[in-house]
Amino acid sequence: MTRAKPPHLTPHHTPHLTPHGALRVALCAAALALVLPAAAQRVGEVDTVFKLIGPDHKIVVDAYDDPKVRGVTCYVSRAKTGGIKGGLGLAEDKAEASIACRQTGPISFPKPIPKQDEMYSERISLVFKKLRVVRMVDAPRNTLIYLTYSDRVIEGSPQNSITAVAVDRGTPIPLAP
Repeated sequence: MTRAKPPHLTPHHTPHLTPHGALRVALCAAALALVLPAAAQRVGEVDTVFKLIGPDHKIVVDAYDDPKVRGVTCYVSRAKTGGIKGGLGLAEDKAEASIACRQTGPISFPKPIPKQDEMYSERISLVFKKLRVVRMVDAPRNTLIYLTYSDRVIEGSPQNSITAVAVDRGTPIPLAP
């Protein structure tokens, strides 16, 4: 006598998500979006130096939606090292970056934001260097300021770039205590 396999072990069984399970998945995804830092979306790139072996040196432009301020996107351009080391992820990218943040929709604040907060950071060398984007609030002018710079464990880079997004006075920036 052959016994039938339970449905979860049959090769063609597709698990069904109940409405209650779907709600749980949606709530978990929303919670992660609030906790995780901004993710970069590659907008474009241009080659600057041809490399015979490995990828070319290039300038990349990435977009970062501010995870705590709806309606603001920051565009960061930076050098990306190519060649063999760059292709293997072993190259150290230059500490130079430029930033421009713009209002890309209605600005709103799901909850109060800190006066200064790191919006994004990304490793740009194997061990030591990170590219950082920091949001600051100029409360008297109701303006968001974004600063990009790179740092090292031992020594930071003085090279930086700054941009500002003025927020309509009708939408005061709520500051966290």
